[in-house]
Amino acid sequence: MAKTAIAKTEKLAPRDGRRERSDASRRKIVEAMLELAREGEPAPSADAVADRAGVGRRTVFRLFKDMESLYREMHATMVERIEHIRALEIEGETWRERFACLVDRRVRLFEEILPIETAASVHRHHSEFLRDAHASTSQMLREIMMFVLPKATKADADCVEALDAAMSIEVWRRLRWQQGLSVKAARRVLERTAYALLGETP
Repeated sequence: MAKTAIAKTEKLAPRDGRRERSDASRRKIVEAMLELAREGEPAPSADAVADRAGVGRRTVFRLFKDMESLYREMHATMVERIEHIRALEIEGETWRERFACLVDRRVRLFEEILPIETAASVHRHHSEFLRDAHASTSQMLREIMMFVLPKATKADADCVEALDAAMSIEVWRRLRWQQGLSVKAARRVLERTAYALLGETP
């Protein structure tokens, strides 16, 4: 019985080794895609990804037979990276203190995911997964915002919609990339816009 078990283990070992190598290659490919996206390449070629990952071009197509599976792994990796930001609590005794905390949390989150989100926007029109992931993230951000807002603002539907748009990653992308503002300057603009909509001053 023991010999049989050892023999089975020895037969399985090479297969496990191949699996480990495949998993390592998958991680390298995902990391390569994320790195290239951060460098401004939202749709890199298979050759560029293979070169950055240090794998063969065939390996890319063998491990990721469709783009949806690659998008899923990229998204999972990003979610893991931003978990420490997502876990930050919204603290404060007043709604203004909680709102300032919300802005700080959102700026940190947007800065972390902006290159990846921009790359994802290029592919979202033909990826159901990316559309669903974007909708889920947008809904989560909206719900957190609603939690912070004072009751009077929550009752003003137009104000809620305006705030949701003004504090979106799409607006943050414009401030940072199209208008070329620094993080500090973009944050000031975001806060000024939000507080103006709230009828307050920063």
